[in-house]
Amino acid sequence: MAAVTFTIANQDGNAQIQPSCRWEGASTMLLALGRIHLLLAAAGSLRSTSMTLTRFVTKNAFRNKRRSTLTVLSIAFSLLLLTLMMTIWRAFYLDQGSAESSERLVTRHRVSLTFSLPGFYREKIRAIPGVVSVVPVSWFGGIYKDQKPENFFAQFGTDPEEFFKTFRDMQMPEDQAKAWQRDRQGVIVNDTLAAKYGWKLGDRIVLQGTIYPVNLELNVRGIFHSVPDNKSVYFNSKYVEEAVPFFKGQAGTFSILAASPSDVGKVASTVDDMFRNSPQPTKTESEKAFQLSFVAMMGNVKAFILSICSAVVFATLLVSANTMAMSIRERTREVAVLKTLGFTRQGVLGLFVSEAVALSLAGGLVGASLGWFLVYGITHSPQFISFFPMKVTPAIWLVALFTSGVVGLLSSAVPSYHASQINIVDGLRHIG
Repeated sequence: MAAVTFTIANQDGNAQIQPSCRWEGASTMLLALGRIHLLLAAAGSLRSTSMTLTRFVTKNAFRNKRRSTLTVLSIAFSLLLLTLMMTIWRAFYLDQGSAESSERLVTRHRVSLTFSLPGFYREKIRAIPGVVSVVPVSWFGGIYKDQKPENFFAQFGTDPEEFFKTFRDMQMPEDQAKAWQRDRQGVIVNDTLAAKYGWKLGDRIVLQGTIYPVNLELNVRGIFHSVPDNKSVYFNSKYVEEAVPFFKGQAGTFSILAASPSDVGKVASTVDDMFRNSPQPTKTESEKAFQLSFVAMMGNVKAFILSICSAVVFATLLVSANTMAMSIRERTREVAVLKTLGFTRQGVLGLFVSEAVALSLAGGLVGASLGWFLVYGITHSPQFISFFPMKVTPAIWLVALFTSGVVGLLSSAVPSYHASQINIVDGLRHIG
């Protein structure tokens, strides 16, 4: 029989195990030396006796730097797509806009937006209980400078007298609003467009007509700010009505401000019932629903986003599971050494699961950060036009990180459990 004792000494910051033994028989001595060799290898991986479990987990998670880096980047790319899809979903279906926008409705021709509505509908709508103001909003669709995409922006004809009574969430100095109302050729421009093209008060801009056979020569009378940034200009619709005979007394749509959000449904049904049997029937819906109708033209966007999110999560799960399976298989003998040092099955299980979660969280953090920069760059691009507020909120960050953590947990559960069940003797005999 051999009695082997071990003394842990800390010399120059390195953990050392000093053996002393009494042995009887050469075979027993060889077995003891083999165990000592494994224990020294385990101790050498611990740079000091004060190493914590947290440091142990992070060190082992990135012990194979190339594989760990590629895994983090793979997870980061997947979480980048997931963050982008969640941002689009929030902008389309969760964000309710400003308090004022929740009180606004849009009335259009029931058949198509290409058909106009009679201008006298405005006064009939105004008489409906619960309606505060009504203003015509007609798409012009002209060309500024040339047909390059970077020079495209939204252009609407409206009524300057009542415009800011309906769109109360747009901000512009009072003196500029009055100057716009006094000038039949006046136009107000979004502050982002003004900065892009260098427009100042008093400047003259020309919009070449495409839908309507008229070129509008407009004077900049005001610069407004809107949230979200709609990159639009608004001019007096009377200008087009006087220049284009077939559009006189017509309007593309009517924007209606209700007294309260609870009046929106009642006003919508009343308006549509009023004109149901007229030659130009109407369709009235909330401003948010009107904007989503353009999204619906692209197809089933909800199913598209959900399918992408599901594919992203599944791909991330496969990547993380493959990495953890390879890592744990390579460390079978290490598991046996850990158990020899006193680690329980639960301890080994916790170590490997923690490593996987640490890798996944690192990838999730990188991916969510890249997603934020991507969305910021897209929304601040001169070519980007959207009536939906696109931004990565803290809630989206948390969901992305939570998803990456859950993926790490699930991907490591099975291989970590099998590793924790390894017998010490079998583990020490393992070659690979």
